[in-house]
Amino acid sequence: MTSPEPADESALPPGQLYRLAWVFYLVLAVGGAVWIGWREGRIRLELFADPDGWWVDAGLGLASAALLLGLWELARRALPPARALERRLASLVAGATASELAALALLSGFAEELFFRGAVQGQWGWLAATLLFALLHTGPGPAFRTWTLFAATAGALFGGLAAWRGNLLASVLAHMLVNGVNLPRLAGHGPGRIGKDLT
Repeated sequence: MTSPEPADESALPPGQLYRLAWVFYLVLAVGGAVWIGWREGRIRLELFADPDGWWVDAGLGLASAALLLGLWELARRALPPARALERRLASLVAGATASELAALALLSGFAEELFFRGAVQGQWGWLAATLLFALLHTGPGPAFRTWTLFAATAGALFGGLAAWRGNLLASVLAHMLVNGVNLPRLAGHGPGRIGKDLT
């Protein structure tokens, strides 16, 4: 049994994280769209989906999300820093409603993929996009190093999907699903609540 974490006195008031996240992700999405438009002269609809092979991309997105969720489940069962990270992240999303968490999952998945895979990877390549995505998911201490490593793994997979398929549908769908499962679970709205600590 692990000892309880001290209360996080730096936690944001309920609703403030949600508003800050919306601003951040909107800026990220607009920045990605402007970058792509500036580089290519326009944003092609084919960037988002292949009209003939969308079902392949959708299947790859679902499979990739399942793979990443399975990897994280193994990590949180085996690694104390992963469980510590979950407690830290859970304190950030505590108090958010199910609809707020669903909106954040959709917006974050779309905005981050448009920026990192659409703009950064399109300009500087897979490795740069993967490293920058990992650096976005960092913080102090070993718990956050676990998050950075997981983000690097997810970013590498998302970037590979985008490069292979030539569009963002698979990576956006996988990203949205991973966030859509994990955010409600962290906030206590979904299965496998954080309070049921694995030891």
